[in-house]
Amino acid sequence: MDIQALKFFRAVAELGSISKAARELNYAQSNLTAKIQQLETELQTTLFYRHNRGTSLTDKGKVLLSYTDEIFNLFDEVRKVMNDEQTPKGPLVIGSMETTAAIRLPLLLSKFHREYPAVDLTLKTGPTEQNVQGVLQYELDGAFVAGPIEHPDLTYKTVIEEELVLITDALHQPLSSIKEIQNRTILVFRNGCSYRARFEEWINHEGVIPKKIMEFGTLDGIIGCVSAGLGISLLPRSVVAKHMREGHLIQHSIPSVFGKVETLFIYRKDKYKPSSLREFIEILSNERVLVNSKATIV
Repeated sequence: MDIQALKFFRAVAELGSISKAARELNYAQSNLTAKIQQLETELQTTLFYRHNRGTSLTDKGKVLLSYTDEIFNLFDEVRKVMNDEQTPKGPLVIGSMETTAAIRLPLLLSKFHREYPAVDLTLKTGPTEQNVQGVLQYELDGAFVAGPIEHPDLTYKTVIEEELVLITDALHQPLSSIKEIQNRTILVFRNGCSYRARFEEWINHEGVIPKKIMEFGTLDGIIGCVSAGLGISLLPRSVVAKHMREGHLIQHSIPSVFGKVETLFIYRKDKYKPSSLREFIEILSNERVLVNSKATIV
Protein backbone atom coordinates (compact mmCIF):
# COMPACT_ATOMS: atom_id res chain seq x y z
CA MET A 1 0.00 0.00 0.00
CA ASP A 2 1.35 3.39 -1.06
CA ILE A 3 2.20 5.55 1.97
CA GLN A 4 1.84 8.73 -0.08
CA ALA A 5 -1.65 7.64 -1.13
CA LEU A 6 -2.54 7.18 2.55
CA LYS A 7 -1.18 10.66 3.27
CA PHE A 8 -3.35 12.13 0.53
CA PHE A 9 -6.35 10.11 1.73
CA ARG A 10 -6.00 11.39 5.31
CA ALA A 11 -5.68 15.01 4.15
CA VAL A 12 -8.85 14.78 2.04
CA ALA A 13 -10.70 13.08 4.91
CA GLU A 14 -9.71 15.80 7.37
CA LEU A 15 -10.33 18.77 5.05
CA GLY A 16 -13.42 17.40 3.31
CA SER A 17 -12.25 18.44 -0.14
CA ILE A 18 -9.70 17.23 -2.69
CA SER A 19 -8.99 20.79 -3.82
CA LYS A 20 -8.37 21.97 -0.24
CA ALA A 21 -6.08 19.00 0.42
CA ALA A 22 -4.15 19.71 -2.80
CA ARG A 23 -3.54 23.31 -1.72
CA GLU A 24 -2.59 22.25 1.79
CA LEU A 25 -0.08 19.66 0.54
CA ASN A 26 1.06 21.77 -2.41
CA TYR A 27 0.28 19.06 -4.98
CA ALA A 28 -1.70 19.16 -8.19
CA GLN A 29 -5.33 18.22 -7.63
CA SER A 30 -5.09 15.65 -10.44
CA ASN A 31 -2.29 13.86 -8.56
CA LEU A 32 -4.41 13.55 -5.41
CA THR A 33 -7.41 12.34 -7.38
CA ALA A 34 -5.32 9.71 -9.18
CA LYS A 35 -3.73 8.46 -5.93
CA ILE A 36 -7.07 8.14 -4.17
CA GLN A 37 -8.60 6.33 -7.15
CA GLN A 38 -5.58 4.01 -7.12
CA LEU A 39 -6.17 3.34 -3.41
CA GLU A 40 -9.87 2.63 -3.97
CA THR A 41 -9.00 0.24 -6.81
CA GLU A 42 -6.41 -1.57 -4.67
CA LEU A 43 -8.86 -1.93 -1.76
CA GLN A 44 -11.82 -2.62 -4.08
CA THR A 45 -14.08 -0.19 -2.28
CA THR A 46 -15.31 3.39 -2.39
CA LEU A 47 -13.68 5.59 0.25
CA PHE A 48 -15.44 8.90 -0.39
CA TYR A 49 -18.81 10.19 -1.43
CA ARG A 50 -18.29 13.00 -3.94
CA HIS A 51 -20.79 15.87 -3.88
CA ASN A 52 -20.93 19.57 -4.75
CA ARG A 53 -19.74 20.56 -1.26
CA GLY A 54 -16.62 18.40 -1.51
CA THR A 55 -16.21 14.88 -0.12
CA SER A 56 -17.31 12.85 2.89
CA LEU A 57 -16.13 9.46 4.08
CA THR A 58 -18.02 6.26 3.38
CA ASP A 59 -18.25 3.68 6.18
CA LYS A 60 -15.25 1.86 4.72
CA GLY A 61 -13.44 5.21 4.46
CA LYS A 62 -14.00 5.80 8.18
CA VAL A 63 -12.50 2.40 8.96
CA LEU A 64 -9.46 3.10 6.80
CA LEU A 65 -8.98 6.52 8.44
CA SER A 66 -8.75 4.90 11.90
CA TYR A 67 -6.06 2.52 10.61
CA THR A 68 -4.29 5.34 8.79
CA ASP A 69 -4.02 7.31 12.02
CA GLU A 70 -2.50 4.26 13.72
CA ILE A 71 -0.03 3.74 10.85
CA PHE A 72 1.24 7.32 10.97
CA ASN A 73 1.40 7.24 14.77
CA LEU A 74 3.62 4.16 14.45
CA PHE A 75 5.86 5.98 11.97
CA ASP A 76 6.16 8.87 14.43
CA GLU A 77 6.97 6.43 17.21
CA VAL A 78 9.69 4.74 15.13
CA ARG A 79 11.30 8.13 14.47
CA LYS A 80 11.20 8.94 18.17
CA VAL A 81 12.76 5.59 19.08
CA MET A 82 15.54 6.06 16.54
CA ASN A 83 16.25 9.63 17.69
CA ASP A 84 15.84 9.04 21.41
CA GLU A 85 19.03 9.36 23.43
CA GLN A 86 19.86 8.65 27.02
CA THR A 87 19.87 12.35 27.86
CA PRO A 88 16.24 13.55 27.83
CA LYS A 89 15.53 16.30 25.32
CA GLY A 90 12.90 17.45 22.87
CA PRO A 91 9.18 18.05 23.42
CA LEU A 92 7.19 16.63 26.33
CA VAL A 93 3.51 17.60 26.50
CA ILE A 94 1.74 17.04 29.82
CA GLY A 95 -1.96 17.63 30.50
CA SER A 96 -3.46 18.53 33.84
CA MET A 97 -6.62 19.58 35.57
CA GLU A 98 -6.66 23.31 36.35
CA THR A 99 -6.67 22.72 40.11
CA THR A 100 -3.74 20.29 40.04
CA ALA A 101 -1.72 22.63 37.82
CA ALA A 102 -2.32 25.58 40.13
CA ILE A 103 -1.53 23.92 43.45
CA ARG A 104 0.36 20.68 42.98
CA LEU A 105 2.59 20.97 39.92
CA PRO A 106 4.81 24.07 40.28
CA LEU A 107 7.43 22.32 42.45
CA LEU A 108 7.41 19.18 40.31
CA LEU A 109 7.76 21.09 37.04
CA SER A 110 10.47 23.30 38.48
CA LYS A 111 12.49 20.29 39.66
CA PHE A 112 12.11 18.53 36.31
CA HIS A 113 13.19 21.65 34.41
CA ARG A 114 16.29 22.07 36.57
CA GLU A 115 17.35 18.47 36.05
CA TYR A 116 16.48 18.24 32.34
CA PRO A 117 16.76 21.72 30.80
CA ALA A 118 16.98 20.32 27.25
CA VAL A 119 13.39 19.03 27.48
CA ASP A 120 10.84 21.39 25.93
CA LEU A 121 8.13 20.86 28.56
CA THR A 122 4.61 22.06 27.75
CA LEU A 123 1.69 22.01 30.22
CA LYS A 124 -1.88 22.07 28.89
CA THR A 125 -4.78 22.42 31.33
CA GLY A 126 -8.28 21.10 30.83
CA PRO A 127 -10.94 18.90 32.45
CA THR A 128 -10.34 15.20 33.04
CA GLU A 129 -12.36 14.05 30.04
CA GLN A 130 -10.41 16.31 27.69
CA ASN A 131 -7.07 15.16 29.12
CA VAL A 132 -7.98 11.48 28.79
CA GLN A 133 -8.89 11.99 25.13
CA GLY A 134 -5.67 13.96 24.62
CA VAL A 135 -3.59 11.00 25.79
CA LEU A 136 -5.64 8.51 23.77
CA GLN A 137 -5.29 10.64 20.62
CA TYR A 138 -1.49 11.01 21.09
CA GLU A 139 -1.85 14.77 21.66
CA LEU A 140 -0.49 14.47 25.23
CA ASP A 141 2.36 12.27 26.44
CA GLY A 142 0.69 11.97 29.84
CA ALA A 143 -1.83 13.77 32.01
CA PHE A 144 -2.94 14.36 35.59
CA VAL A 145 -6.63 13.43 35.84
CA ALA A 146 -9.20 12.53 38.48
CA GLY A 147 -9.83 8.83 39.01
CA PRO A 148 -11.06 6.29 38.60
CA ILE A 149 -10.00 5.77 34.99
CA GLU A 150 -10.41 2.37 33.37
CA HIS A 151 -9.36 2.07 29.73
CA PRO A 152 -7.57 -0.84 28.03
CA ASP A 153 -5.07 1.48 26.30
CA LEU A 154 -4.09 3.44 29.42
CA THR A 155 -1.96 2.79 32.45
CA TYR A 156 -1.66 5.05 35.46
CA LYS A 157 0.00 5.93 38.74
CA THR A 158 -2.08 7.12 41.68
CA VAL A 159 -0.29 10.17 43.07
CA ILE A 160 -2.67 12.04 45.40
CA GLU A 161 -5.89 11.52 47.30
CA GLU A 162 -7.81 14.77 47.50
CA GLU A 163 -10.57 15.71 49.94
CA LEU A 164 -13.38 17.70 48.35
CA VAL A 165 -15.20 20.38 50.33
CA LEU A 166 -18.21 22.55 49.65
CA ILE A 167 -17.20 26.23 49.73
CA THR A 168 -19.28 29.35 50.30
CA ASP A 169 -18.60 33.01 51.00
CA ALA A 170 -17.38 33.96 54.47
CA LEU A 171 -20.78 35.33 55.57
CA HIS A 172 -22.64 32.10 54.85
CA GLN A 173 -24.20 30.29 57.79
CA PRO A 174 -23.08 26.70 58.55
CA LEU A 175 -25.06 24.13 56.59
CA SER A 176 -27.14 21.60 58.49
CA SER A 177 -28.48 19.96 55.34
CA ILE A 178 -27.69 19.83 51.61
CA LYS A 179 -31.30 20.93 51.08
CA GLU A 180 -30.23 24.43 52.13
CA ILE A 181 -28.43 24.97 48.83
CA GLN A 182 -31.66 24.35 46.87
CA ASN A 183 -31.90 27.99 45.80
CA ARG A 184 -28.20 28.69 45.36
CA THR A 185 -26.22 29.03 42.14
CA ILE A 186 -23.48 26.43 41.74
CA LEU A 187 -20.21 27.49 40.11
CA VAL A 188 -18.36 24.80 38.17
CA PHE A 189 -15.88 24.12 35.40
CA ARG A 190 -17.25 23.08 32.01
CA ASN A 191 -18.54 19.58 31.28
CA GLY A 192 -15.85 16.93 31.53
CA CYS A 193 -14.59 18.19 34.91
CA SER A 194 -14.55 15.38 37.48
CA TYR A 195 -15.26 17.73 40.40
CA ARG A 196 -18.36 19.02 38.62
CA ALA A 197 -19.45 15.45 37.94
CA ARG A 198 -18.98 14.57 41.63
CA PHE A 199 -20.94 17.68 42.71
CA GLU A 200 -23.83 16.89 40.37
CA GLU A 201 -23.80 13.24 41.46
CA TRP A 202 -24.11 14.32 45.11
CA ILE A 203 -26.95 16.83 44.67
CA ASN A 204 -28.82 14.47 42.33
CA HIS A 205 -28.51 11.75 44.94
CA GLU A 206 -30.04 14.12 47.50
CA GLY A 207 -32.78 15.26 45.12
CA VAL A 208 -31.56 18.86 45.12
CA ILE A 209 -32.10 21.04 42.06
CA PRO A 210 -29.84 24.13 42.04
CA LYS A 211 -31.27 27.50 41.08
CA LYS A 212 -28.65 27.95 38.35
CA ILE A 213 -25.40 26.45 37.09
CA MET A 214 -22.65 28.84 35.97
CA GLU A 215 -19.61 27.54 34.07
CA PHE A 216 -16.12 29.04 34.47
CA GLY A 217 -12.88 28.52 32.62
CA THR A 218 -10.48 29.27 35.47
CA LEU A 219 -10.00 28.31 39.09
CA ASP A 220 -9.46 31.94 40.11
CA GLY A 221 -12.78 32.85 38.53
CA ILE A 222 -14.69 30.28 40.58
CA ILE A 223 -12.97 31.15 43.86
CA GLY A 224 -13.37 34.89 43.33
CA CYS A 225 -17.08 34.61 42.55
CA VAL A 226 -17.76 32.26 45.47
CA SER A 227 -15.95 34.71 47.76
CA ALA A 228 -18.13 37.54 46.42
CA GLY A 229 -21.30 35.61 47.28
CA LEU A 230 -22.33 34.75 43.71
CA GLY A 231 -22.72 31.05 44.45
CA ILE A 232 -21.15 27.89 45.88
CA SER A 233 -18.73 25.29 44.54
CA LEU A 234 -17.08 21.95 45.26
CA LEU A 235 -13.27 21.94 45.13
CA PRO A 236 -10.29 20.13 46.73
CA ARG A 237 -9.48 21.33 50.24
CA SER A 238 -5.84 21.89 49.24
CA VAL A 239 -6.95 24.36 46.54
CA VAL A 240 -8.99 26.56 48.87
CA ALA A 241 -7.00 26.21 52.13
CA LYS A 242 -5.18 29.54 51.67
CA HIS A 243 -8.43 31.41 50.98
CA MET A 244 -10.04 29.89 54.08
CA ARG A 245 -7.10 30.92 56.27
CA GLU A 246 -7.45 34.46 54.94
CA GLY A 247 -11.15 34.49 55.80
CA HIS A 248 -12.46 34.77 52.24
CA LEU A 249 -14.24 31.41 52.18
CA ILE A 250 -15.93 28.92 54.48
CA GLN A 251 -15.76 25.18 53.90
CA HIS A 252 -18.51 22.68 54.61
CA SER A 253 -17.88 18.94 54.87
CA ILE A 254 -19.69 16.57 52.53
CA PRO A 255 -20.42 12.83 52.79
CA SER A 256 -17.24 10.81 52.45
CA VAL A 257 -18.66 8.75 49.59
CA PHE A 258 -18.65 11.93 47.48
CA GLY A 259 -15.78 13.72 49.21
CA LYS A 260 -12.73 11.71 48.18
CA VAL A 261 -11.12 11.68 44.74
CA GLU A 262 -7.79 10.34 43.54
CA THR A 263 -5.49 12.21 41.17
CA LEU A 264 -3.86 9.88 38.66
CA PHE A 265 -1.06 10.33 36.16
CA ILE A 266 -2.07 8.47 33.01
CA TYR A 267 -0.15 7.52 29.85
CA ARG A 268 -0.61 5.08 27.00
CA LYS A 269 0.32 1.41 27.39
CA ASP A 270 1.17 0.88 23.74
CA LYS A 271 3.23 4.01 23.15
CA TYR A 272 7.01 4.04 23.30
CA LYS A 273 8.01 6.15 26.28
CA PRO A 274 10.80 8.58 25.35
CA SER A 275 13.51 9.17 27.94
CA SER A 276 11.90 12.52 28.85
CA LEU A 277 8.61 10.83 29.84
CA ARG A 278 10.44 8.01 31.63
CA GLU A 279 12.36 10.52 33.75
CA PHE A 280 9.20 12.53 34.42
CA ILE A 281 7.47 9.41 35.72
CA GLU A 282 10.58 8.54 37.77
CA ILE A 283 10.56 11.94 39.48
CA LEU A 284 6.83 11.61 40.05
CA SER A 285 7.34 8.20 41.68
CA ASN A 286 10.30 9.14 43.88
CA GLU A 287 9.54 12.68 44.97
CA ARG A 288 6.94 14.04 47.35
CA VAL A 289 6.77 17.42 45.64
CA LEU A 290 3.08 16.95 44.85
CA VAL A 291 2.15 16.44 48.45
CA ASN A 292 1.50 18.94 51.24
CA SER A 293 0.80 18.25 54.89
CA LYS A 294 -2.85 17.43 54.23
CA ALA A 295 -2.43 14.94 51.38
CA THR A 296 -0.78 11.57 51.10
CA ILE A 297 0.90 9.59 48.34
CA VAL A 298 -0.93 6.33 47.80
